[in-house]
Amino acid sequence: MKNKTPTLLCVHAHPDDESSKGAPTVAKYKQLGARCILVTATGGEEGDILNPKMDKEEVRENLAAVREAELQEATKVIGYDEVIKLGYRDSGMPGSEANKRPDAFYNIPIEDSTDHLVEILREQQPQVVITYPEDQSGYPHPDHLRVHDISVRAFDLAGDPDYKPELGQPFQPLKLYYSLWTKAKILAIVERFEKLGLESPFPKDRLEREGQDHLVTTQIDVADFLDIQRRALLAHQTQIDPTSPFWFGLPTEEQADAYSSEDYHLAKSKVEVSSISNGTLETDLFDGIELSFP
Repeated sequence: MKNKTPTLLCVHAHPDDESSKGAPTVAKYKQLGARCILVTATGGEEGDILNPKMDKEEVRENLAAVREAELQEATKVIGYDEVIKLGYRDSGMPGSEANKRPDAFYNIPIEDSTDHLVEILREQQPQVVITYPEDQSGYPHPDHLRVHDISVRAFDLAGDPDYKPELGQPFQPLKLYYSLWTKAKILAIVERFEKLGLESPFPKDRLEREGQDHLVTTQIDVADFLDIQRRALLAHQTQIDPTSPFWFGLPTEEQADAYSSEDYHLAKSKVEVSSISNGTLETDLFDGIELSFP
């Protein structure tokens, strides 16, 4: 039986990624009545402690448990209905000792981690899936790269009736999106910092980096949900410095005035999206899907 409840599923690499990428979008669709599912690949065991007040021995020794608690708090703020953990270990950055561990997410055979996600997609039956883009040259963390890989593969395999029926009844998600951080957004935020007489948190080399603006097919207006993102970020006390100008340098209303949308690329679609077909930006992740919100 096909799922008739609008369902949005996001695949992320570590605890806190769900708050830094796409949280306002999820909060918006939760308010509209969608069922929102989070899949987190790793426990974030290799994350740096970026908040000086949390840099304590007892925190460092129990970082995985601490980050699990932070994840639970943040997802309550955002409004996720369910959090599903793939259960893999943080791979760390290339060249690190953690990156060599056989239980690291990136070192798990991709067929195994893909099958884990296929089983989840078949069980949860999301019409819309959000993951990371293929080009992650700005931050090439192995776990982020692998999240992209398994998400694309699982999207295609979940609906294949000939693929491993032991993983559940076939179910085909209808739309796969990549979340983007565009240069237009960065420049708009920098301009607002300057207008307010504040120092921009973006280094010069970040401003010179090529953006992914050409990939944008979809913009979701999240002006009313930016405060939820801030609250979710603050729940990750080890990962987010509450004094960070990058995250908290602009008042919420100023950030909304500067750039009120989150940007996405519709990478795969099993339905026709009229706005994109007509050369305009899509404004609803569920556009083209015949479902009614409560």
